[in-house]
Amino acid sequence: MAERSTAAVDVADNSGDEPLTAKADQSTADGVAQNPERDTDSDEAQGSGGTDGPGTASPPELHSGHKLARRYRLEECVTRLDGFSSWRAVDEKLRRAVGVHVLPAEHVRARSVLAAARSSALLGDPRFVQVLDAVEENDLVYVVHEWLPDATELSTLLSSGTMEPHDAYQMVSQVSSAMAAAHREGLAHLRLNPNAVLRASTGQWRIRGLAVNAALRGISSDTPQRADTEAIGALLYAALTQRWPYESDAYGLSGLPKDIGLIAPDQVRAGVHRGLSELAMRALVNDGATASRHESACTTPEELVKAIGEMPRIRPPEPAFTAPPEYQRTTYQQGTYGRPAPHPGVTQPLTPPPPPLQSRTGKALKWAVSALLIAALGLGSWQLADALMNQSNKSDDTNKTQTSDGGDKTPKKPASQPIAIASAHDFDPFGDKSEKPADISKVYDGSTATYWQTDFYKGANFGNLKPGLGVILDLGKVQDVGKVTVTFMGDTAVELRSAGPDANSQPSSFDSFTQVAQGSGQSVVLKPGKTVKTRYLLVWLTKLPLQPDEGTYRGRVADIKVTS
Repeated sequence: MAERSTAAVDVADNSGDEPLTAKADQSTADGVAQNPERDTDSDEAQGSGGTDGPGTASPPELHSGHKLARRYRLEECVTRLDGFSSWRAVDEKLRRAVGVHVLPAEHVRARSVLAAARSSALLGDPRFVQVLDAVEENDLVYVVHEWLPDATELSTLLSSGTMEPHDAYQMVSQVSSAMAAAHREGLAHLRLNPNAVLRASTGQWRIRGLAVNAALRGISSDTPQRADTEAIGALLYAALTQRWPYESDAYGLSGLPKDIGLIAPDQVRAGVHRGLSELAMRALVNDGATASRHESACTTPEELVKAIGEMPRIRPPEPAFTAPPEYQRTTYQQGTYGRPAPHPGVTQPLTPPPPPLQSRTGKALKWAVSALLIAALGLGSWQLADALMNQSNKSDDTNKTQTSDGGDKTPKKPASQPIAIASAHDFDPFGDKSEKPADISKVYDGSTATYWQTDFYKGANFGNLKPGLGVILDLGKVQDVGKVTVTFMGDTAVELRSAGPDANSQPSSFDSFTQVAQGSGQSVVLKPGKTVKTRYLLVWLTKLPLQPDEGTYRGRVADIKVTS
């Protein structure tokens, strides 16, 4: 009972606040409301009007254009509350947008914010918005984190309606797995709400403010795992019903009717998936939420992950099939071939046939035409028979010639032969380390069940860190290469590059290889325009697939075959 009431008070206590930026500039407030990277919660967005809480220091006097560490240029204030401010900024060194939390070094929570930020940064899980920097400098403490302009908050998604069962299933599954991983490392969120959960443009879910948001607001819990599990249950409840599972309105959602308690989602709205409804109730463990029809409560994210795994998998909806337009058959009226029939009900006069020739001249003409046709048919038949006889004779002569010579002398192109790969090496000329060199032999072991993989990246183009990486194949000696077949796990863009025929040792520079083919897919046949003579081939990966189980981009090469 106490746990749920604490969460409800957390919303109610801040239900009257409003950010200072909203009062100062309405256009700025509108921009904040649409920005998926803002750090305000809906309860904060109606906060204390920027008045410092008891025992907190005044917020630092900062402005747009101010630069931190000669690197982070502040652009727009999105939150100013309780002695700290949050900004959209630009990292001028890496030329990218970032988010920055700033508070005075003497702020009562400055030390805990720094500790939380550094602990979150060490986790390094891509399912969370990453902390990039945490610094105390010039009487200021600031925390720099990723900015995701293409991501959308869950609260924004729910403003247009409830979620489909498959989307809700994906959300709760990914958020639960991420929080279970965080708790295994001793980290809790404690501010997990619809504004802290983002859906990226790739469809993956990411969590913002791990440990840091709670530290900024001085929130703690004696049962952090239970608090985060209940928060996940509230997210699922909202996704299924478009209602907040407490009496107070929050995050743009209406609360439950007063004095009726917590009721299951499938009792709030018709058509709710029964399994997801029960899952939400198992996570919302307070106030007797686990009624008799439900199984045991889930009090940790790990238990919630296990419960999700025991559910039947919810498949995505089938794509809607649009029937093609009905085929319009064209009909022709008898006696008028070549002209379309008129519309039903429309009468078209028939053209009368010409009168027959009844005179003697007409009869003579008929006989003359008939005689000419018979003569033409006889001549044609004789010519056809003669041509067939000649062809038969030529065929016999050809067969005799082939038999006497011992077979067909037409040269045939020799069949392609497999070329053995003597060894392989990972090749990362634009990076600073090898990537999984111990598994490199799996690319030519003849099995697609094993694979060599790259490190994970936060974007398909290697996170914009480098143009690619690959595998160098040593064929043992100079060979005539006709094609290379590469099997990937996930759609991957790849180039085939070749070293010169005079290369007697493995090249160490990217410029030593020349591109001879390219392609993309899961099974890619790389065929040069002409046969290549070389000992060393480079299979060069240029675009990586998304690995849904990890939420990152990673290349996986299962098999490579080289043929002449």
